[in-house]
Amino acid sequence: MRIFPRRALSAVVATVSVLALATLGPPAAAAASFYDPPSPLPAGRDGDVIRHETSTFYIDPIQLIKADADVQRIMYLSRDTHDTPIAVTGTVLTPHAAWHGSGPRPIVSYAVGTQGEGDDCAPSKALAAGFEYEGPFIAGLLTRGYGVVVTDYEGLGTPGDHTYVNRASQGHAVLDAIRAAQRLPEAGLPDDGPVAIAGYSQGGGASAAAAELQPGYAPELKLKGAYAGAVPADLAEVAKNLDGHYAVGFLGFALVSLNYAYPELNIPALLNARGKQLFEQVRTECTVEAIAAHAFTQSATLTNDGRSLTSYLGEEPYKSRVGQQKIGSLKPSAPVLIVHSALDDIVPYAQDRDLGRTWCGKGVKVQFSTSLVPTHVLGAVRAYPEAFAWLEGRFAGLPAPVNCGWF
Repeated sequence: MRIFPRRALSAVVATVSVLALATLGPPAAAAASFYDPPSPLPAGRDGDVIRHETSTFYIDPIQLIKADADVQRIMYLSRDTHDTPIAVTGTVLTPHAAWHGSGPRPIVSYAVGTQGEGDDCAPSKALAAGFEYEGPFIAGLLTRGYGVVVTDYEGLGTPGDHTYVNRASQGHAVLDAIRAAQRLPEAGLPDDGPVAIAGYSQGGGASAAAAELQPGYAPELKLKGAYAGAVPADLAEVAKNLDGHYAVGFLGFALVSLNYAYPELNIPALLNARGKQLFEQVRTECTVEAIAAHAFTQSATLTNDGRSLTSYLGEEPYKSRVGQQKIGSLKPSAPVLIVHSALDDIVPYAQDRDLGRTWCGKGVKVQFSTSLVPTHVLGAVRAYPEAFAWLEGRFAGLPAPVNCGWF
């Protein structure tokens, strides 16, 4: 009988609870050395593969259901917030199922939702161990014959803190993952075929950011569309919602990210002893751990002067750095599907409606879909079939639906 360690057991419980969209990182699925980049980094283009190895993708934590695909764990070149070259890891999946559509097999770059900050939270590790909570959606992409690549983002598995919900870093990682999948001979995927981007929650923000950046950063990609669910488009508003929330740990992740990307902010200097302890703790936690450890914490109890951390985010120098993460200032060239529940309890619905209207005003083909299911978690499940159908339409070459002016 397989015996699971404490952290892995917590994730099993989480997958059958209301927190099914939050994953607890399993033990490392590969030797840590795979995640240690060479120093110095090799010269090359963004998206070039540094190293790769055969991996696995189990859909369930008992490891009874293995995805019907060839799996490669990869390390590739990308860029951080400041356009500095970095190494990012991820997973490339090539389905055994034939592609029955017209033209070459498409590739979908799937951006996962909140995983946490610790290196054990990396999606490539979770996929290999059967603990990736978005595994069923990824498996659904494979059954449709799409090649899939899943980035670990900056700092998950690799050295340094994960730049959680950082617009530029995540957008680069998602786009360069496609380039890496196209350039990896072992994957057997087309090097110049149609591609799409998809993601929900943190992944929705990464998908939206990548769609905005693609025309300038990766114009050679034949991007057919981007599905972006429950996009945290305005982090200042998300932070206000999370303060004192059961998911306040996500605010902790964001502060760690902000401090890593902009060390001159020195966020720990704002914190009292309890705040410093929480800051260091969330740096190693995955999502379920952070929710369990910090639920309903008021950030005002963590600062030296008793002010909320969200009030600091409205002042300089923090305000401008948070403002740099806002999505909507650039124009995607491909159609976009935004799906969001009006009853979302984590990411405020209004900011996604505003994002859709902003993009519409720039001439983007936007389909904005509102659902009325309760909670952020159920909103993701509700969006699955709609996202699948929309992606199928883009790869089939059908006209993209647009409802600008109607939401």
